[in-house]
Amino acid sequence: MGYCCLKIEAEMWSYEALQARKFFPLGQVYWLICTADENLKSLFSVLLVQNRRINFKLILLLSTNKPQSLSLSLHFLSYPTQPHHTPHDPKNPPNDKPETNHRPHHNNKSLSSSIPPHIPNPSILDFYVNTFFFLPSETMAKLIVHILDASDLMPKDGQGSANPFVEVEFDGNKQRTQTKTRDLYPIWNETLVFNVDDPTKLSFSTIEVSVYNDRKPDQHKNFLGRVRISGAMIPFSESEASVQRYPLDKRGLFSHIRGDIALKIHLVHGHFSSNQSPLEREQEQKQEHEQKQQKPSQQHQHRFYESVKPVPVFEEMNTNHFDFKNEYEEYKDDKKKSKEKQKEVRTFYSVGTGGGPSPAPPTQPGPPPVTVESKANFMRAGPANMMHMHVQGQKPPPPNFGLVETRPPVAARMGYRGADKTATTYDLVERMHFLYVNVVKARDLPAMDITGSLDPYVEVKLGNYKGVTKHHEKNQNPVWNQVFAFSKERLQSTMLELVVKDKDLVTKDDFVGKLRFDIVDVPTRVPPDSPLAPQWYRLEDKHGMKVRGEIMVAVWMGTQADEAFPGAWHSDAHGISPHNLANTRSNVYFSPKLFYLRIQVIEAQDLIPLDRGRQPEFFVKIFLKNQMRTTRISPVRSLNPSWNEELMLVASEPFDEFVVISVEDRLGPGKDVCVGRTSVPVRRIPQRVDSTKLLEAMWFDLGRPSEWEEEGEKKKEMKFSSKIHLRLCLDAGYHVLDEATHFSSDLQASSKQLRKPSIGILELGILSAQNLLPMKTREGRLTDAYCVAKYGNKWVRTRTLLNTLTPRWNEQYTWEVYDPCTVVTIAVFDNCHINDKEESRDQRIGKVRIRLSTLETERIYTHYYPLLVLTPSGLRKHGELHLAIRFTCVAWVNMVAQYGRPLLPKMHYVQPISVKHIDWLRHQAVLIVATRLSRAEPPLKKENVEYMLDVDYHMWSLRKSKANFYRIMSLLSGITAVFRWLNGICQWRNPLTTILVHVLFLILVCYPELILPTVFLYLFVIGLWNYRFRPRNPSHMDARISQAEMAHPDELDEEFDTFPTSRPPDIVRMRYDRMRSIAGRVQTVVGDLATQGERAMALLSWRDSRATSIFIIIALVWAVFLYVTPFQVVAVLFGLFWLRHPRFRNRMPSVPVNFFKRLPSRSDMLL
Repeated sequence: MGYCCLKIEAEMWSYEALQARKFFPLGQVYWLICTADENLKSLFSVLLVQNRRINFKLILLLSTNKPQSLSLSLHFLSYPTQPHHTPHDPKNPPNDKPETNHRPHHNNKSLSSSIPPHIPNPSILDFYVNTFFFLPSETMAKLIVHILDASDLMPKDGQGSANPFVEVEFDGNKQRTQTKTRDLYPIWNETLVFNVDDPTKLSFSTIEVSVYNDRKPDQHKNFLGRVRISGAMIPFSESEASVQRYPLDKRGLFSHIRGDIALKIHLVHGHFSSNQSPLEREQEQKQEHEQKQQKPSQQHQHRFYESVKPVPVFEEMNTNHFDFKNEYEEYKDDKKKSKEKQKEVRTFYSVGTGGGPSPAPPTQPGPPPVTVESKANFMRAGPANMMHMHVQGQKPPPPNFGLVETRPPVAARMGYRGADKTATTYDLVERMHFLYVNVVKARDLPAMDITGSLDPYVEVKLGNYKGVTKHHEKNQNPVWNQVFAFSKERLQSTMLELVVKDKDLVTKDDFVGKLRFDIVDVPTRVPPDSPLAPQWYRLEDKHGMKVRGEIMVAVWMGTQADEAFPGAWHSDAHGISPHNLANTRSNVYFSPKLFYLRIQVIEAQDLIPLDRGRQPEFFVKIFLKNQMRTTRISPVRSLNPSWNEELMLVASEPFDEFVVISVEDRLGPGKDVCVGRTSVPVRRIPQRVDSTKLLEAMWFDLGRPSEWEEEGEKKKEMKFSSKIHLRLCLDAGYHVLDEATHFSSDLQASSKQLRKPSIGILELGILSAQNLLPMKTREGRLTDAYCVAKYGNKWVRTRTLLNTLTPRWNEQYTWEVYDPCTVVTIAVFDNCHINDKEESRDQRIGKVRIRLSTLETERIYTHYYPLLVLTPSGLRKHGELHLAIRFTCVAWVNMVAQYGRPLLPKMHYVQPISVKHIDWLRHQAVLIVATRLSRAEPPLKKENVEYMLDVDYHMWSLRKSKANFYRIMSLLSGITAVFRWLNGICQWRNPLTTILVHVLFLILVCYPELILPTVFLYLFVIGLWNYRFRPRNPSHMDARISQAEMAHPDELDEEFDTFPTSRPPDIVRMRYDRMRSIAGRVQTVVGDLATQGERAMALLSWRDSRATSIFIIIALVWAVFLYVTPFQVVAVLFGLFWLRHPRFRNRMPSVPVNFFKRLPSRSDMLL
């Protein structure tokens, strides 16, 4: 048997660290035994050299007969003094103190020549090579191919379906799965096992996975696609493997292939049977391991002393860094905590020579094991984002929350190659071809019922897809005007059939006539061509003979740029009822125009209270739909109260509401009586654009309460009534905020006169999504995904793609841009309104926000954006959204000028609204927008609007507070870095830099006119230098900045709690105590800041007369000194004193600092 030697140089460890790990004194030779999957054993030699440092030279001897992939488990062992003692020899007890001057005796020296000469102690190595290096002949590697499922296969049976099965070929062997009958989305979940004789040659092999359509036994099978996987990409263990989806490739140039297949491929060592679950395999391995441990050793056995806890077998290894210092520190801390020194436990175990596994020693508490990454991991080729092995005791690698740049075949990137006209409009998305069928109307249809009537409707058939128009009762000349769209990628037949039928509630629907079209002869229409004119066609019977009746139809081949695309019936939604079909269509919405309604309640006259024997407590209530505001109780307790208070509400066009003003008298707690009421139509309220012009106040008659009017006719005949003095106006100079100001998409004023001119165009292409999580697993479905995008007052909604985890929308939308410092929001939802469940809510899949100011003009950004959703159980990634975005500027001068203008309209600064009122008004604006959009068809539900507008942004969250705190700390880190640099200059840590700073300081003092130019030149150079490192990707939601990756479950539960809370009292009490502790720290910091400010004020306040006297005398001296001495001299003296050498510095605080800290503050006056 031949051997090869692999030399590994480890890093230097300190002797103290080894002593902490219970290693032996300096100068001894220790042995490091390495086991590999209980089948291969290796030998490491560890030689201790030098006085205070230890140099590890690890020599790994591998068998070259049948090399195996190694999962290393390291055990530090000391070599005993008497190696020939066995555990059964009572006369020769083991010696607990190993000596280095004794060497073991060995009989076999056949391998001495195979050991390289640079290995120390070759005789001892030869002994251990003969003892441990045995490779069992029954050991063999297995290639495991787990076939999960496939999706979107090409129909091959002529009926729009297929009978797929999978055939895997490896090393000349073929295996196949079962056949799934009539299934384009088959699920096999089968495991195929292949023998691997030589794992070293696996990287030069290829695994070919082919999908076929199983036809009749006497016919040839149809090819559905294949995948070729290189052996270099195969993981060497199941823990490293992950499920991957591979797109099916064509076999030839003229093959029509589509779809993908999910596979999980990896290697295992030992015996493994097909279709065996991992749990069963693990139990079998445990049983085999226990049986091997119970077998007595047949050859000479040796005892070894175990000093370190063994590392688990499947351990990931990193040879570049040993996390040893942390373990040493943890061990020291544990050692300090223990009060009594525990007795050292020594465990002995035997190592057999027959190649079987050594008995596992008992697990002892100790520092965590060292993790090392196997060399095979980075010797093997693989993609950059390949999955890593999960190491026991470590956390799995975090998911990828970053952007992934793509280059999809869109027309804008391809440079309009092919001169396709659709590139001029839909150039940010991939072209999707559809077969459009426009069923307009019919005439002169024959009567089919006994009564001589007809209830006609049309069936549009294309393969297995069937669309149905609505039926008309008793109408022989019906009009439908319905469009049907069939995806060209999923065409299952070459013949389009239109069948006219008579609706019958009792029996089978009667056949009236049909019409057939060959798809090959269908014309192609490309916008901006005019729509294809429909034509009259004579109906035919089942035998192709002309019959009575005609139908007007238009059939053409188009793309998603066609005008009929948004309102068409799509073949993707062929299983949806006509009632729910509207919920799957794409549409464009516009938010209602909102205004702030300002009402100034001045006074009232001649009010009639209910009880004249008491002082009235009048106040005013104002109602506008669901909004209600109240004034305070009038301080004038009379029949002519006055308030002089302003209230604001939100009104929306078309102003069909009424403002109701009610004057009420408070008789007691919770008991209010109306003494007068009036209503004003909102459309009659004038608009105000200029804040300097106040509109004239008006008197309004207060109607009597309804219960008074019913008492008698005398009350009705009275012409006297109470009055109220009001000033009402619609403030059109404001922008009604329905989004948070930090990521608002619209900053325009409500008035058209104050609108800014457009500066550019925003184009958004919603391409697709991938790796979506199934949201309807309980219903046996996947996900019915659709997108919603908002910018300004324009909302767009894509069509819903049913039951898929990889939807492809390829829809493009355009907005006008009025301000570059705005944000576009795109969200993905799961449609829950397609199964007649009105009470259900659409589920959130994720959201993306992109700030336009971070985009370069005329550049196309195509990326996969992570869809992150924060749930009570933690942060979850629901998939990736593929977007293409482009910002085009049409007015550079206006765009640059925008950076110097205020963000909001002028009235927000001239007559600002308080933060408390802004939050309440924003909530009301969101409710109005949600109510208006929910009445559209298809509706945008309230949950869609609230998620897009972040209605709960202002709610308390400990996670957000931490995120904001760390944001502040990151900003202050730059300032602290400057101060640290200045401190290093003052401490002369780098003398050359300090001397250069001295020279620069003297130059600036001598030539002060160079200070500002130097500063601005420095800023210019820094900005120019940072241009190389500018962000290349658009902004997106960052999980790390949001503190969402490591958020505590209780913090998330508190964040998702309702308001008011719905949690048990114990949890609320705990959170309240936590809030008190946090508020206590904030209170302390605020108190310290107040103390420093009060000390500064105490310099001249004479609270401490002696301190104030000293300060004013010193101020007088400094005034005389600065008046006499030139400024340059003072600056030079101050700079040289500040930059003095540390030899002339004192570690004690300076005199000014001591003086300032002794000044009085008001902290001692607090109770």
